[in-house]
Amino acid sequence: MVTEPCDRGPPWPPLRVVEDLRAVPRGLPPGNFLALPPRTAIQSVRCYSHGSHETDEEFDARWVTYFNKPDIDAWELRKGINTLVTYDLVPEPKIIDAALRACRRLNDFASTVRILEAVKDKAGPHKEIYPYVIQELRPTLNELGISTLEELGLDKV
Repeated sequence: MVTEPCDRGPPWPPLRVVEDLRAVPRGLPPGNFLALPPRTAIQSVRCYSHGSHETDEEFDARWVTYFNKPDIDAWELRKGINTLVTYDLVPEPKIIDAALRACRRLNDFASTVRILEAVKDKAGPHKEIYPYVIQELRPTLNELGISTLEELGLDKV
């Protein structure tokens, strides 16, 4: 098999450097930079509108179902809490109720404290949200024997 050297060169014209250090293809009139074809940049656009939007009720039901799983383990509980905390919202009391019950099933007291701290932190400057959530959770807290942050003295730390 005989191979011939390829002396045709690259498929694009050679470049030369002009006085302002821009490279232009040979064959263009000097100084005529408008003759260059416009360069298009490939822009990566992420369109997330293709998915369905979850209603508040569906969101609440999904998380209540997640925490009510009878075979939930400690890792799944912590993962659920971590994911829930990353959302820009204060979870509804029914979600927190389900999470606290999951903590009780696993005998995970530290997670109950963490959940209550997260709710207080997520409420931010809105001082009326945390007392409302505690008021709604009071029957569950009493049933499960869980003390609030104030009862534990952790609100002063």
